[in-house]
Amino acid sequence: MSATLTLAAPLSGLVLPLSAVPDPVFAGGMMGAGLAIEPLSSTLLAPCAGEVIQLSPTGHALTLRAANGAEVLLHIGIDTVKLGGAGFTPLVATGAQVVCGQPLIEFDIDAIARRAPSLLTVVVVSNSDAMTLSDSASGPVQAGAAGLLTIRANGVDQASAPAAAPACSDSARVAHEGGLHARPSALLQGVARRFDAQLDIEFNGQRANARSVTALMTLGVGEGDRVTVHAGGAQAAEALAAMLAALQTATAAGHAPAAAITAPVSAPVTALAARSDGKLGGVCAAPGMAVGTVVLLAQQERVLDERGHGVEVELAALTRALAQVQQAVAQDVAQAEARGAHAESEIFGAHLALLDDPQLQQAAEGFVRDGYSAAFAYRRAIRQQSEVLLALDNALLAERVADLKDLERRVISALLGEAPALAELPPQAVVVADDLTPSQLTRLPRERLAALVLARGGASNHVAILCRALAIPSLVAAGDAVLALAAGSTVWLDAGDGWLDPAPTAANLAAAHQQIAGREARRDSLRRHAAAPAHTLDGVAIEVAANIVNAAEAAEAVRHGADGVGLLRTEFLFAHRSDAPAEAEQRAACQAVLDALDGRTAIIRTLDAGGDKEVPYLPLPPEDNPALGLRGIRTGLAMPAVLDSQLRALLSLTPLSRLRILLPMITDLSELQQVRARIDELAREMGLSERPQLGVMIEVPSAALLAEQLAAHADFLSIGTNDLTQYTLAMDRCSPALAARLDPLHPAVLRLIEMTVRGARQHGRWVGVCGAMASDLAAVPVLLGLGVTELSVSPALVPEVKACVRQLQLAQCREQAQALLQQSSPQAVRALLQLADTGQH
Repeated sequence: MSATLTLAAPLSGLVLPLSAVPDPVFAGGMMGAGLAIEPLSSTLLAPCAGEVIQLSPTGHALTLRAANGAEVLLHIGIDTVKLGGAGFTPLVATGAQVVCGQPLIEFDIDAIARRAPSLLTVVVVSNSDAMTLSDSASGPVQAGAAGLLTIRANGVDQASAPAAAPACSDSARVAHEGGLHARPSALLQGVARRFDAQLDIEFNGQRANARSVTALMTLGVGEGDRVTVHAGGAQAAEALAAMLAALQTATAAGHAPAAAITAPVSAPVTALAARSDGKLGGVCAAPGMAVGTVVLLAQQERVLDERGHGVEVELAALTRALAQVQQAVAQDVAQAEARGAHAESEIFGAHLALLDDPQLQQAAEGFVRDGYSAAFAYRRAIRQQSEVLLALDNALLAERVADLKDLERRVISALLGEAPALAELPPQAVVVADDLTPSQLTRLPRERLAALVLARGGASNHVAILCRALAIPSLVAAGDAVLALAAGSTVWLDAGDGWLDPAPTAANLAAAHQQIAGREARRDSLRRHAAAPAHTLDGVAIEVAANIVNAAEAAEAVRHGADGVGLLRTEFLFAHRSDAPAEAEQRAACQAVLDALDGRTAIIRTLDAGGDKEVPYLPLPPEDNPALGLRGIRTGLAMPAVLDSQLRALLSLTPLSRLRILLPMITDLSELQQVRARIDELAREMGLSERPQLGVMIEVPSAALLAEQLAAHADFLSIGTNDLTQYTLAMDRCSPALAARLDPLHPAVLRLIEMTVRGARQHGRWVGVCGAMASDLAAVPVLLGLGVTELSVSPALVPEVKACVRQLQLAQCREQAQALLQQSSPQAVRALLQLADTGQH
């Protein structure tokens, strides 16, 4: 069977390039490469033999899969889906096998011409990233005549191509918060690339290649929408299962805590509401107060040469520039991950996926072939895609335009050299701009940046997410009035209340400075006393440690007074790379953490892969419910080479007396015993007489119920309250719909914590908490009252938690905890805590 296929003309008419189609999705090549026909006949014929794998319910479009695997989309007219099927008569059904020249759809050419923007019929190969297209016809063609377009499957022996595997499909409801915007689309792209299969997502009669982030976003799929996944190829079944799981795995969009008001991003913005006090209003993207000097960032668009220096020269330049930017963004991802800046890492990870988008790249290459320069072509491809997203009337997708602009700026800079650098910021700079991209924000000196004010944008865009992660007070959607602020003037910003005072009086400035100084003085006071031990009022010592991901955060933990490291997550060593880290690399990273702790101990958790922690190169099977599948220590036991490498690296650390190894997702005693035996065996092989302490995470109810058995063989127990709450309440902790109900102060969770402590005490073991509950100041007295003696929180929170501990009477905490255990709901628990806090009990 030949891997080369030549299409016949499906209609009589005039052949035109895709760039002539008055629709940026098709014109930009986002649905695939191909051509268009201005029709003169009214019966659509099959351009080749194959199977009908998709037929639009409105009858205006269908897709054929040919014997060589090419998927040929035939789309009659532009925006004809809006006709609701009027004027179209399908003559075949999905699943039908057709021969070349067979009538597929009859359509009323005159009626449609009166109601549709255009009759241009598009012929595109939706999986053109796996095909080579050549010998495209031009000018007039006759329906049924051969020679319209030649398609060859890449990497397939031309003489003998294997038969395509049977196609399969299924539907799923999208669980990602905000739908398929940039980051969920990048996640789906990553899933699609793991399989030897063609994956398409269908929604509202439109299909998109799952390997194309831009095509997926163009579908306009919202949270809760149901989509159909079509899979074909050698690994179709496995790919389908993985894609369905990925669609149904909830991820957070990074919204502001409150409902975000988003200003339009395509038109001038006016203030959200007129204020009578002379202040300028806006939307809080990140809370905080600041007084500083206005620095205006002008967004001057670079002037580009429209015409290029020849197709081959410009294509080569574009390829080099994309590779250069891809390398730079990958470095941004790695550096952010190394710092533990997970929000920043995820955002640039989405940019990496956009750079790898075949349809966006094909659109730019198409414009280069039309004679444009590489820079002009890439800008045009980006702008077309931006227009599509803006036209979808979806605020979250509209905010992703900033990500596309960021890529445009970086690729053009790679082609033409960097634009003039920004002048150095003064101390306490309040940066004001029309809009800002994530890469521009991360390149501003944090130590000089007091606040950020944007005329446009919204509280859900990636810059806003970064500002919250970096604790930069920020207003967005503040309107064009902020662009008229005088450079160098002093302003007062209260982002939490949503305003900026452009001309504060001396009295106002004094009050603002006093408030800011008061907050800072309290933080300074807490920091000064943070290094001292945390004892309750009745003299009981509580260890307050830090959750970290690397040596830099270990040093930060020491500066904030942490008593040690309560949790070092080693996933950062394994993520965002194509292969596992070498044993030497793992040892060096963990030794650097120990060295930074100045004699303190470190609890280092073995790799917690699986579930919501994807490590692409590990052969983890697709799972319907990853949270209940192969994850945590199960992954390590299933892949002993990976676990052994990590254990050997940890056993090589010095001194071992300051190391504590923690095992994630333990469910019963046998798992602990297997790892304990393996550590002993490896230590003997390495000639070690000393063993580090070995602890287990209590994250599932079975571990809490068996705490007494586990404590007999473990040196300590550490409770991961995030997962323990999730598994106890049977609520996905990634689900936005359940976020308000996922409360670790649920009495069932409190009873499991109490049971864990009681079981540990029978063997003289201590119990710590490294989940988010330890950072909740309202929960600290509860945990102490239940018998927890170690709390592990983010480095910056250590002073606050220690101060809280020093104000508590442990005897009172124990009495209160017993009362809380008798409550029937988390609301009752919190109400009782509030009464105790106000002294009304």
